[in-house]
Amino acid sequence: MSEVLFTKNAPAAVGPYSQAIKEGNILYCSGQIPLVPETGELVQGDIKAQAAQALKNVKAVLTEAGAKETNVVKTTVYLTDMADFGGVNEVYADFFGDHKPARSCVAVKELPKGAKVEIEVLVVL
Repeated sequence: MSEVLFTKNAPAAVGPYSQAIKEGNILYCSGQIPLVPETGELVQGDIKAQAAQALKNVKAVLTEAGAKETNVVKTTVYLTDMADFGGVNEVYADFFGDHKPARSCVAVKELPKGAKVEIEVLVVL
């Protein structure tokens, strides 16, 4: 049976979905945009600040599930501007260190709340 995960250390869902669903040893995480959990507002700053906040939110969900960055097997990064690819890569590389999960990066027209980046992860516990 699926388990719904929620943490107040990541932003509440901005729609009818869960932060993550655990099914067996797989954690399906919804995409995280750079919302500050305490305010529900976008973090201030450039694309690096947005990527860092999105990944901070991912980490909060991982922590709630008892997982670490090294449990992430696949990510999907959504960008509203591919010119931001380098800045996001820099922050992403710092976050994952030597661990390099499989990844897709997709350009999209827009993201919720005016975010410039959204990051989704798939985790094996």
